[in-house]
Amino acid sequence: MKHLLFFILFFTAVTVSAQTEFSTKYKSIPAPKFSAKPKKLPATDVKDPTADNLDMPAIKTPNVFDNTSITPKSKFQIGEEKSKFTMSTETDFANPGDRYVPKMEKELDKALKAEGLKEGRGPLVKKNISLGDFKTKSDYFIIKLRDFGAIDGDLVSVSSNDKIIANQIFLDVNFKQVKVDLANGFNKLDFTALNIGTLGGNTAEIQVYDDRGNLVTNDYWNNLAAGFKASIIVTKE
Repeated sequence: MKHLLFFILFFTAVTVSAQTEFSTKYKSIPAPKFSAKPKKLPATDVKDPTADNLDMPAIKTPNVFDNTSITPKSKFQIGEEKSKFTMSTETDFANPGDRYVPKMEKELDKALKAEGLKEGRGPLVKKNISLGDFKTKSDYFIIKLRDFGAIDGDLVSVSSNDKIIANQIFLDVNFKQVKVDLANGFNKLDFTALNIGTLGGNTAEIQVYDDRGNLVTNDYWNNLAAGFKASIIVTKE
């Protein structure tokens, strides 16, 4: 009995000693300290599904009359351009002034023929014509000739007192020059139409200068028939 009591006391003492030693050696780890408090998430608003939703954009009902792909607008409304329908055969690229060109050309052609500036298939002048009488103290005249209208092959000869000075001159756009010596007293200068051109009668412009370069006359003939003459009478004083 004494031995059992001793064993209980010894076991109790050892247990108390062990707990005391463990408590003195063990140290608890303190909880970490935070410099800032954790953020709180905002509470989510729960909207009433039966209430009016003011955040949603308004829905606009489409107007089919404003959609030109469905209903094209009429071009005959007030303030809109007129209809482009036309019976004209002209294209969009045609020059509007082209319709007046033929009439203008016709009027110009008529005026040029009236002034003797252009040949025509009208009646030929089948008679000799006079280009004037002149008096001078010059020893000679310089004659310049060219075609007065279109270049169509007109040929002219020049003579003085029935003496041939130039037997054939082709009239073109540039003046051809001939020198004619003047006899004392009467001189008759003849310009004979040797043919008619392909566009009409013989046409020519003539310029006459004295020996000092002064212009004596500037004249022309129109639609002269072949074989007829245009003449100048010159009296040398």
